[in-house]
Amino acid sequence: MATRRAAVVAAGVGSSVPVYAADTDGGVLVDVDGNSLIDLGSGIAVTSVGASDPGVLRAVADQAAHFTHTCFMVTPYEGYVRVAEELADLTPGGHEKRSALFNSGAEAVENAVKVARLATGRPAVVAFDHAYHGRTNLTMALTAKAMPYKAHFGPFAPEIHRMPMSYPFRDDPGLTGDEAARRAITRIEKQIGADSVAAIILEPIQGEGGFIVPAPGFVPALAEWARANGVVFIADEVQTGFARTGTWFASEHEGVVPDIVAMAKGIAGGLPLSAITGRAELLDAVHPGGLGGTFGGNPVACAAAVAAIATMRRLDLPARARHIEDVVMPRLRALAERMPAVGDVRGRGAMLAIEFVVAGGREPDPDLTRTVAARAFEQGVIALTCGTYGNVVRLLPPLVIGDELLTEGIDVLESVLGELTGVRGVPR
Repeated sequence: MATRRAAVVAAGVGSSVPVYAADTDGGVLVDVDGNSLIDLGSGIAVTSVGASDPGVLRAVADQAAHFTHTCFMVTPYEGYVRVAEELADLTPGGHEKRSALFNSGAEAVENAVKVARLATGRPAVVAFDHAYHGRTNLTMALTAKAMPYKAHFGPFAPEIHRMPMSYPFRDDPGLTGDEAARRAITRIEKQIGADSVAAIILEPIQGEGGFIVPAPGFVPALAEWARANGVVFIADEVQTGFARTGTWFASEHEGVVPDIVAMAKGIAGGLPLSAITGRAELLDAVHPGGLGGTFGGNPVACAAAVAAIATMRRLDLPARARHIEDVVMPRLRALAERMPAVGDVRGRGAMLAIEFVVAGGREPDPDLTRTVAARAFEQGVIALTCGTYGNVVRLLPPLVIGDELLTEGIDVLESVLGELTGVRGVPR
């Protein structure tokens, strides 16, 4: 398989682990050689309801038997409308909302920015250190990390301005969320000017940047400033959305109601679908034809989304995510107390992370991080890495994973860390 791949697949398309999937669901991935692995990655937070949820499979088969495509911009269909109704109900805030559907998270982010610029008549967009927003030209400009996402792909879209993020582990000790927000706001006002800013875009918990949970008060303070200055506040919930952090959307943890929410990943049980949902007056400001795309809101993907959301509701997956945190986080905290190489553990729900450092300080240790992930894979666990400094292992199990399997996966990580650091884990 590797030889066949090398002959036809572009070298720029990388893979985290050297196996080829044959079957997967509920936290177990079986490769083409018959090996079983515990999946703590969920296709990067996509298969929250599992990779073959029965309800999703039935909905996909039923829709495909009727039609796979008409293009909503030519001949609309009920599934698109149904997804928009679900998103109006699920996203934060009781205001009147409108939605538009696309294919990927990057498309959702890009269209959210388009809407904000048109609705405000302003050019500038504020993003943050450590942010990841996608791989299109505009979303690369919004993304902070150069390698592998931006290096040598420029020039990028203009009028993107980067501000300091609240990063509690690496900020000055005692810096509060309000103070970190004020630091960013002061720079926005001095370097750009509030009346030039169309939008602030922020991941409520940063994903690829290192699963950074900002200090309490940071996100609400930015949202409040945005409202006071006519700036559109865009929450990039592509990775944090759909029950992943223990609420339907991570913005809810601090009561923030975004003007526009960008969504993808967990929305459709593994099928490609994304969306923006926002205040009616913003999205309705766009002229007919200004939003769309040939495959945006594909009918099969819409059917999968409706079924996936039904499964999330039926199984109460926000509560399940909180339970996963209750199971895993105490063990991660115990590791942090016992192992000097564990600089920080953080996250919410089933979006959890371990940041590795050179023992005794805060210097990032990407080598140890890569080795942890590689050794875990050798012992049958898929765990992904991330972070601006490449020193974070992120845990994104399917929300339907069983406790026994979840515990086994954490056992392996704990064992690997003990072997690599010479410090035994904490007896349970």
